[in-house]
Amino acid sequence: MRPSKDEARNCGQSWIQRKQSDHPEYLRSLTDYELGLLSLKWECHARRSQLPPEGDWNGWLIIAGRGWGKTRVGAEYIRAAAESGQAKRIGLVAETSDDGRDVIVEGESGILAISDPRSSPLYESSKRRLTWPNGTIATLYDGCKPDQLRGPQHDLVWFDELAKFSRADTVFDMAMFGLRLGTRPRWVATTTPRPIPLIKRLLGQADVSLTRGKSEENLANIAASFRGNVIERYRGTRLGRQELDAEILEDMPGALWTRHMLDETRTGAAPELARIVVGVDPAASSGEDANETGIVVIGLARNGHAYVLQDCSLHGSPDAWARRAVNAYRQWAADCLVAEANQGGEMVTHVIQSIADIPVKLVRARRGKYVRAEPVSALYEQGRVHHVGAFPELEDQMVAFTPEASVDGASPDRVDALVWAATELFPDIILPPQVRPQPRVFQPGGWMSS
Repeated sequence: MRPSKDEARNCGQSWIQRKQSDHPEYLRSLTDYELGLLSLKWECHARRSQLPPEGDWNGWLIIAGRGWGKTRVGAEYIRAAAESGQAKRIGLVAETSDDGRDVIVEGESGILAISDPRSSPLYESSKRRLTWPNGTIATLYDGCKPDQLRGPQHDLVWFDELAKFSRADTVFDMAMFGLRLGTRPRWVATTTPRPIPLIKRLLGQADVSLTRGKSEENLANIAASFRGNVIERYRGTRLGRQELDAEILEDMPGALWTRHMLDETRTGAAPELARIVVGVDPAASSGEDANETGIVVIGLARNGHAYVLQDCSLHGSPDAWARRAVNAYRQWAADCLVAEANQGGEMVTHVIQSIADIPVKLVRARRGKYVRAEPVSALYEQGRVHHVGAFPELEDQMVAFTPEASVDGASPDRVDALVWAATELFPDIILPPQVRPQPRVFQPGGWMSS
């Protein structure tokens, strides 16, 4: 496909501005037309992370978010291998036969769309086959039918959206038995992540080269509506971290919270709030090796539902975390700070009130962390606590908070701060009768004992 002279000049000048720092003398020696032809090559437009890895590898696992360019990368790798003759018998495996046709072959980033018409393969849908002018053949396989891969031999296999396959392990293993042609048979897998056994197994193999990527890396080629409606909406949520940031997220057996639980109750805004408190779990020491100080802001609405408004936890000195807690108190016009007294006792009150004269309520732990957190977890299960937006660090601690972690793991400071604040808002539900505070009535000037 020959570009016009103007197209070649415009494309070439744009490309040379981006690439001349790499090969200045060579590029300046080319004509506008030669630059135009060069700029049509995938290597000229791809980000470095989208190019095949160097080194000695048998498999290339690409785990990336939606819109990162996974399909384009897979299709370009297959096209280059087929046109160069490096691969002669290729297997193309999609989740379903329809996906193979609609995405791998005929999709906007599929093999036919990215191929030069002069070297484009012949697609025979009835035979599930692509044939290049040089004789290279690629055959499509259905990921739901692993027996299709019994018998055929290949020197290159591409799995598209491997983590979605319902029988991923079986399909992958059947393909590996047939990956035995040529001097260096290889496979490529492009997928959004899911914590399935196969993906975890591949991540641990020394002969697998891994590429990770986030949706945001390709913003220049993503529709503005996708950026606004999808990326901004799901940023930081479990679904967003999986589908956009390509994180492999798992729920811990025995944890008091699950990511599904948090996402089900998540909201974009809180209603009018009757109370707002700042929970503080102070670090016992300071310095680089000290724990974080958990600082979490929660409000209570008149419908009896609580809303987590902010997680402003930090590593810092007593003065630093006290100032952060006071700022949160003022920002949210809170009623009081609730702080654990076990680590420092009256020192907590002294440090905070040395900065501002605000009400501080000290609470003392009478039970273990896990036991204290159980009734708060129950409120989440009942749909009575909502996160206003996403708090990734806090939520990571929550979904990893098991009985073992509460004893042996890193201190869950953010969770502790959350639990102290929730205990203040729901004393009748969370605290045993002997330690419940006296009922209080909300007045315009604050809360008063009834």
